[in-house]
Amino acid sequence: MADDPLVSLAERLQATCIASATTVALAESCTGGLVAAALTAIPGSSGYFLGGVVSYADDAKRDLLDVDPAVLAAYGAVSAQVARAMAEGARARFRASVAASVTGIAGPDGGSAEKPVGLTYVGVADDEGADVRRFVWSGDRSANRLDSAVAAIELLLERVSSR
Repeated sequence: MADDPLVSLAERLQATCIASATTVALAESCTGGLVAAALTAIPGSSGYFLGGVVSYADDAKRDLLDVDPAVLAAYGAVSAQVARAMAEGARARFRASVAASVTGIAGPDGGSAEKPVGLTYVGVADDEGADVRRFVWSGDRSANRLDSAVAAIELLLERVSSR
C-alpha cells in the first residue's frame, strides 16, 4: 500500500496540514469517497481531516453543500461552477481551513459531445477564494476515478503549501 500514489500523496498532505494547523474537508461526487478513503488510510488523519460529503445526486449537492439549484440547472452537475460551489459548501459545512471538491463523468456511460466521459472538475476553496481545474481523463471508470482523486489531493497540497 505504501507505493499507492493516493496514499503517498495523503501522507504528504497530512504532514503539511498538521505542520501548518490546516484542516481539510471534502465534497466528492464521481470519486465516491475515494479521496476521503485515501486520507483516512493514514494513521493520525483525524489531526487535520474533518470529514466529507459524497454528493452523487444533485439533491445531495443542494441539500448538503448548499449548491444553488439555479447553478445546477444552468451549468449542470459537471461544471466548474458546481465544483466551486461544492468546495465552498464543504468548507462552510465543516468549518475547515480548506476544502476540495470533485465532480465529473467517470464513465463508461453518461458522456456527450459537450461533456465527454472523463471530463472532471476539481475545486479547492479557502479564505483566499476558490480555484477550479478542468481535466479530461482517457481511462476506464476506475482509472478516471483514481486520476480525479490524485488531482484533488495534489490541488489540496498545492493550496496548503502556499498558505
